[in-house]
Amino acid sequence: MMPNQYFINPLIFAIDILFSCYILAVMLRLFLQWVRTDFHNPVAQFLITITQPTLRPLRRYIPPIGNIDTACITLLLILALVKLAIIASLTFGIPSLFTLLMASIGDLIGIGFKILEIAIIFRAVLSWVMPNSYNPALIPLYYLTNPTLEYIRNFIPLVSGIDLSPIIALFGLEMLSMFIDPLFPHFI
Repeated sequence: MMPNQYFINPLIFAIDILFSCYILAVMLRLFLQWVRTDFHNPVAQFLITITQPTLRPLRRYIPPIGNIDTACITLLLILALVKLAIIASLTFGIPSLFTLLMASIGDLIGIGFKILEIAIIFRAVLSWVMPNSYNPALIPLYYLTNPTLEYIRNFIPLVSGIDLSPIIALFGLEMLSMFIDPLFPHFI
């Protein structure tokens, strides 16, 4: 017999937040590996410290494929599957494995888009508040956002000294997210 809805919604909220925070840390680590950031940075060291205990055992059995950290991707998928299986079981029952897998992939894609969007917003705000400042904790932010913003800057030059690439990147990411999101089932 399931507890009443009064207790289920806060429980779902807590499970979603806890899993999503750890998924965020693992995904940030993966993104920073892809953009080849300096891992001597304090932020990168923090991500390594909190993700290493779960990644170390997976790396014994799942080798990387070229530059792709398959252990990290596997961990992300496992975390998303477990999160959505728990949430689904609390609300309406566990769906099929295929539905769970598709929902997990959609959830991870959504989190990836949000990471990039928030990083771009954060970088744009920092460029207004602290232009030309150096902070070692911000270096991963620049590594993370540079590929997207530099690509856009190749097509859209500065307009009267104003860089429009963050606005265009956010617009593009949100549009892409709107096209991709409906392709996946959702439990939350």
